[in-house]
Amino acid sequence: MRPEWAMRISLKNLRPLASLFSEDLAIDLGTVNTRVYARGRGIVVNEPSAVALDESTGEVQAVGREAKEMLGRTPGKIRVIKPLKDGVIADFKVTEKMLSYFIQKAHQRRTLVHPRVIISVPSEITQVERRAVTDSAYRAKAAEVHLVEQAMMAAIGAGLPVTKPGGNLVVDIGGGTTDVALISMSGIVYSRSLRAAGNHMDESIMNYVKRKHNLLIGERTAEQIKIEIGSASALEKPVTMEVKGRSLIEGIPKTITVDDSEIREALNECVAAVVSAIRVALERTPPELSADISNRGIVLAGGGALLRNLDKRIRDETGLPVCVADDPLCSVVRGTAKLLDDFKLLRRVAVD
Repeated sequence: MRPEWAMRISLKNLRPLASLFSEDLAIDLGTVNTRVYARGRGIVVNEPSAVALDESTGEVQAVGREAKEMLGRTPGKIRVIKPLKDGVIADFKVTEKMLSYFIQKAHQRRTLVHPRVIISVPSEITQVERRAVTDSAYRAKAAEVHLVEQAMMAAIGAGLPVTKPGGNLVVDIGGGTTDVALISMSGIVYSRSLRAAGNHMDESIMNYVKRKHNLLIGERTAEQIKIEIGSASALEKPVTMEVKGRSLIEGIPKTITVDDSEIREALNECVAAVVSAIRVALERTPPELSADISNRGIVLAGGGALLRNLDKRIRDETGLPVCVADDPLCSVVRGTAKLLDDFKLLRRVAVD
């Protein structure tokens, strides 16, 4: 029989060993990118939400970054699918395959792993859409699934004191949706989700270039233009960029030069929709919480927060201080990850 002191040492050593083999995952299931945080290891997956399928056999050819590289470059029988549209699942089967791939990748290809999973979803997701996300995760071999709102997770990931009585206004500009939420005491006082976000900005640039320059460009080119010279208000120094596409008139490859003022004009409708949603949220904020927001300001998260001068535009139009969260692209997944160690808070903020 083992002595009591030996048993105490064994039990003491078991705790860190258990944490090493923890199967809990936090997933930011985004329209553009999916990020997976593994407990104890940090962000282990950060890849595009895309799947390349062979339509003749139904087999998956590539997932994530490899699939995105194929976009617009595949033969007829291979199709690159983005299974999420405007923050919700548009293709159930492909989403399930994508989740299975990312969960296995997060657990280093161990197929027998059945993790507990927390997934962030847009604020105004319907009951049917929630069930679709949950079912896809369970079919991807998750043992337990919890859904949380992206705006709340962005606020937690940005380090805002969401559990205390006081107003926190967060604007999470993702790929498919922009979530505007007023948060106090671990609850959402007001929220709105609008379909004016990163993807819609890319579409606006594609349509503008087509209309103004008679040039067809792809999604990847439009995204590159947005990143390099896109802005929400006038820049200190004008910038230009060479853009390659197909001429609508001549039908051959053509290169043109666009400047930041043109792209700003193309993006104006989307930016104005985000600013309008923020103004509506401020109008519906209770007086006591308004005082908190005037002191704390507005926090921007998500990839759209990186658009040049967006914080300045919002500051000019609202008169409130505006700041961009540290690492805005990963605010949601980092906020979701914090719930892996705080199940008490998870119970308070879960939407399922």
